[in-house]
Amino acid sequence: MQGHEFVLAGAELVARATGALWWPAERCLVVSDLHFGKAERLARRGGALLPPYDTNDTLARLDAEIAALDPGEVICLGDSFDDLKAAHLPDAESLWLARLMAGRGWVWIAGNHDPGPVPLGGSHLDDVARGPLRFCHIAATGAEAGEVSGHYHPKARLGGVSRPCFLLDRRRAILPAFGTYTGGLSASDPALAALMLPNALAVLTGARALAMPMPRLRASRLS
Repeated sequence: MQGHEFVLAGAELVARATGALWWPAERCLVVSDLHFGKAERLARRGGALLPPYDTNDTLARLDAEIAALDPGEVICLGDSFDDLKAAHLPDAESLWLARLMAGRGWVWIAGNHDPGPVPLGGSHLDDVARGPLRFCHIAATGAEAGEVSGHYHPKARLGGVSRPCFLLDRRRAILPAFGTYTGGLSASDPALAALMLPNALAVLTGARALAMPMPRLRASRLS
């Protein structure tokens, strides 16, 4: 299995090098922050003009994960669309997504970018529990063990290169953004440091998953 294996609340999980989370025993694939339609949303609102290929690229990588793992269920942890208008995908992309959804359970968790139901099939929920795990968009302070969330797009640097990463400790997992054109928040940011236990790991994505201690700001930099 290409990824970092770990246990959360008794569930044996894999943080994959792609940025997806895999729960083999439940055949459950979890991705966060797809941000479909980001380039279109920026253009529509007068922002930066980016090549409008982000949704296709994200769909292609999601398609590859589904082809490799054949999940029985896919859970998307919110901000799947860059805003609610972006959920009205062009026909080709809508059909592609429908093909990926066909024959399996699919859960859309509401995010801060897409807080309402989107015009697609599947279940539309604020959060969802599966066995010992609870899947939501934003990590909650003081949450019970077993929380899986996204939202922060964590990244960490290694060898001068910043890479999206998972943040893991015995209480929770925070997933990297899976979508193309998504920025990120440094894993050493105080907002993430406040959520994660002192022995937390960062699992960097890329050609292979690489686990290392979660970066922390030195005390002198906090003063």
